[in-house]
Amino acid sequence: MGKMASWLLCILLLLCLTACTTYESELKLPPVPTTDESLPSLEEWMQSAEYMPPLKKSIVVGFSQLGTESAWRMANTTSIQDAAKESGITLILKNAEQSQTKQFEAVRSFIRQKVDVIAIAPVVESGWDDILQEAKRAGIPVIIVDRSVDVQDSSLFVTTIGSDFYEEGVKAGKYIRDRLRNVPGTIRVAELQGTSGSTPSIQRGEGFRSILAERDNIFFSQSAPADFTEDKGRQVMNRFLQVPKEERAQVLFAHNDEMAFGAIQAIQKAGLKPGEDIIIVSVDGSRKALRILADGQINAVVECNPLLGPQLMQAAKEIIAGRTLPKRMVPREDIFTQESASREMLHRRF
Repeated sequence: MGKMASWLLCILLLLCLTACTTYESELKLPPVPTTDESLPSLEEWMQSAEYMPPLKKSIVVGFSQLGTESAWRMANTTSIQDAAKESGITLILKNAEQSQTKQFEAVRSFIRQKVDVIAIAPVVESGWDDILQEAKRAGIPVIIVDRSVDVQDSSLFVTTIGSDFYEEGVKAGKYIRDRLRNVPGTIRVAELQGTSGSTPSIQRGEGFRSILAERDNIFFSQSAPADFTEDKGRQVMNRFLQVPKEERAQVLFAHNDEMAFGAIQAIQKAGLKPGEDIIIVSVDGSRKALRILADGQINAVVECNPLLGPQLMQAAKEIIAGRTLPKRMVPREDIFTQESASREMLHRRF
């Protein structure tokens, strides 16, 4: 019996050793390093295929665009879309179709989606206090693009990126003042305004008048909104031309190129020569406007730069990084005459 017990004990020990060896083989346990030199350095590990860098969260910008009323506006939208893509920023774009109510709805949808930054190209200046307060309570910073907002608390938005519309009006006024410096007698000016209550319409008109107020013989005979569109520009100019010949305006200031295009059609239909019988100044500087300027049917075009996308995306990055921005950022702009139009056409991106 003693020998039998010894044999049984040996068999049990062999079974245990076999099981342990099989278990270790199935787990494929890595060899335990015997020295610190066998461990890779942090730099070596980060460069190896096993290292997976943490994913960076994309900045999300919700942008309420006011509409698609002109080539300028569409170029502005494209610039912002392209800049977002190049910057690796997620852009949520909503077209308000010239409706402030739709812009309010867009802002509230951005708040619900918890975007990082809200950007707004406002249809009109007024009426923004309450909706911007909602964004502030949600902790979402706001950037105003292209136009301005008239609010009691300027802390409701971080910065405004866009043109100096008052200065654009000043440039147009100086051109007319200098062009008609030696013209005697009364000079009547007609004005095609943009959307009523919009920043460019208000400020371009103010800047233009500030210069022409220096001349006693220049006065505004006709002024009406035409909503920044070609069709309305044609309709309103048709009405302007219904007055007797002796009351007809010798100068037209169109607050944007599209309205000037419509006005030119109306002037030609009336049997007059745009650029000769009526001096025309417009604002924007589209390729089409510069071509018409070179042909002599427009006399001067004040530039308004729509390519604000890179500035907007950089501003969003700066805000998220916690940096301070100036309250107003203005792009460089010029005024084009018939002499410079052909050269400038080559550089237009809209």
